[in-house]
Amino acid sequence: MLRWSLMLSLLFSLNSYATGPESGEWKQLFNGRDMTGWEHVGPGKFVIEDGLLKTQGGMGLLWYTPKKIGNAAIRVVYRVEQDKSNSGVFIRIPEKPTEPWMPVNRGYEVQIDSGEDDYHVSGVLYSLTKAMARPQKPAGEWNTLEITLDGPRTVVDLNGAKVTDYTEGQPVPSKVKSYEPDRGRRPDEGYFGLQNHSDKDVVYFKEIAVKGLTP
Repeated sequence: MLRWSLMLSLLFSLNSYATGPESGEWKQLFNGRDMTGWEHVGPGKFVIEDGLLKTQGGMGLLWYTPKKIGNAAIRVVYRVEQDKSNSGVFIRIPEKPTEPWMPVNRGYEVQIDSGEDDYHVSGVLYSLTKAMARPQKPAGEWNTLEITLDGPRTVVDLNGAKVTDYTEGQPVPSKVKSYEPDRGRRPDEGYFGLQNHSDKDVVYFKEIAVKGLTP
């Protein structure tokens, strides 16, 4: 009976992360102890170190499995080990990922990187949108990334400053590099995840939360 109660409790906690008009409070999706609710695809991995998620190797993706997210806000608190450490938060992934490149080409990457230009800096949709601000803090300091998915509109705030405000159908630059994402519309809701980019790109995450938008 006790085991069944624990199973029901776990199931309820996972379902409580579902977004919708009734979900107006932040729900934590990472418990600081294990990978409950998460799966990894691709090279490298994430490890848990002192209650934090830490990237290791790559390029891979740790994605949230219980359901797609839409009409919601996602909050991610992170810090980079070096100013050029590279990672990203993937959103609007249309299908459950089995490898890391489908999310690149069919979802969006909200970039985490100091960036060489305004299309490849923290808070932009990687290579698609131009940064409205560059508010990332120096290496070793915590940053708060808030991504709002409001139907076809994506708004990204970093440390309280708006970096991206993009609605599906607005013009974007042409694809130049093979590793840049394919262009095209993304779904209003999808799976999301965190990228581990390479051995030299170490990023820590201490909070990953979601809440539904109020009607």
